[in-house]
Formats: sequence, structure tokens, C-alpha cells
Amino acid sequence: MRAAGRMSGRAVAALVVGCLAGVAGCGSPDADESGEREARADRAQAVAEAWEGSAAAEAWRTGYHPVEVAVRPPRGGLRGAADERAYQERHFALRGRLPAKRPADGTVRWGEGDSLERPVQGPAESYQALVARGGGEGAPLTVTGVERGEMRLATTRGPATVPAWLFRLEGYDAPLSWAAVTPSPLPRSPVARTGGAPQVDRIVATSRDGRAVTVIAWHGACDDGAVVEALESRGSVVLSGSVKGQKPGNCTKQAIEQRVTVKLERPVGERVLLDAHTGQPLPYAGPRGPRAR
Repeated sequence: MRAAGRMSGRAVAALVVGCLAGVAGCGSPDADESGEREARADRAQAVAEAWEGSAAAEAWRTGYHPVEVAVRPPRGGLRGAADERAYQERHFALRGRLPAKRPADGTVRWGEGDSLERPVQGPAESYQALVARGGGEGAPLTVTGVERGEMRLATTRGPATVPAWLFRLEGYDAPLSWAAVTPSPLPRSPVARTGGAPQVDRIVATSRDGRAVTVIAWHGACDDGAVVEALESRGSVVLSGSVKGQKPGNCTKQAIEQRVTVKLERPVGERVLLDAHTGQPLPYAGPRGPRAR
């Protein structure tokens, strides 16, 4: 898709029709499909143009924004199905106490000599983030201590070396690694959000080649699921959400999560992934890393 100017007819046609008034329900199958499609296309174009060369785009480009999970299992992997299950369920037990004091800021380093200072979680805070909303019925993985270290992590600016806490696990020679540095805040959008509820919520995965992005999208109980389309430009990828197969009549008010994988014409690279509805960057929300501050 073109980086500047109005969208091509091919790009407009790619934005599939759906009810944008909210995920719980609405509209009739006789709605003006061409009008809905054109409105979504215009909105995606407006968001892309507003971000191009903006202060928000510069803040995003120079920030620290991870795009993969903050935790790594011990080198060599986990032993057996029980430990694998405990790891996936975030089922841990702590033997002893961890230091609660927050350390000084840490340095995120990229390959070309670029670096950035960011706040670092303390080990106790990191452990709480690791086990948040976790737990299981089987035997837990037991944490016996911690030391400070580093790990490699994929970011929007490429691979980075980041401060980490290395948690020692009972029965393992290698530690579990947790990226402790906090991401940069998401910049404020240069374009106002539209009305209604957003239908694309967060990023959960990016393919190894960068040509596919998996997001969580919302849809209602009276449709056939969510659709997410991309408008690609030089500096951004704008994702527009809609629903397909909208049923007429009354509908119960409920929002259903759905994973949707969006294929791109070229790798994401350092381009910012934007939600067409809010005009803001979509956060990466894999398993529970430190929150932006």
C-alpha cells in the first residue's frame, strides 16, 4: 500500500465491512457497506498521515518498546511435563525473601551503539509480576534466590540487551531470566480518537519474519467474528477492526476476545503499529512483563 496520498481502490476494498459502533451489537445486514468501508479507509488514512513525521512518531522511534515475552526459561529447557505446566501456568513458590528495594535505573543497549536509561523493577516486584494471576494444582517451580544480570529481548528498534533478574530455581543449574527494565510510555496520539468502543485491543505475537502480527480483537455475540485489516505506510501500520456476518435483531451485550493474525506486505520493522480507532500505538501484551511508566 502506498505511503502517501489517498488510498488505492485495492486498499479501500481490503477494509472489510463491520459495525464500528461497539462490539456488542449492532446494525443490520442491510447497512450501507460502501459507506462503512469508505469511512474506515478514510480513518486509517487520517491516522497514518497524522503520525507521519510527528513528535509522537519520534518519541516512539527513540523509546524502549519490547515485542516479545519478558521471561525466559532456564537454558537447556525445563525437565518434564510437570515443570513445563508449572512454567506455563506461572505456578511458582518462593523460598526465603527477595530484596524489596528498587535499584537504580538500568541501560537498554542496541547493536548500533544506541542506548537508553529506564527504571528497573526490584527483584520482589519482578517476582510478583512473574506470578501475577498465575498458580496451579501441581507441584510449583521453587525460586531459591536471585541475582542481577542481562538478557536479550526483541524490541521495536531491533534486538536489545536489557537489565534482568536471574531467578535461581530448585533443581536447575541455569536461572530463569526476567526482563526487569520498564518500557517507555506510549506517546500521546497526534489524532483524536473516534467514538464508540475500540475493536483491536493489543498485540500478542509477531512472526519471526515480521510479516504477520497477531492481535486480540473484540466482537459480539451476534456476528461471525472479528476482522482486522492493515493500512501500511512508510512509518506505520494502521490496524482497523470490524466484524463479519452481523446478524439482525436484538443482541446480548457481551464482548468476545478473538485472536486475529494480520498478514503484511512487508516486515513490520521499526514501523509503529497503530489502532485506527484510538490513533494510538497498540501495546504488546504477551505474558506479563513490566508495565510502561
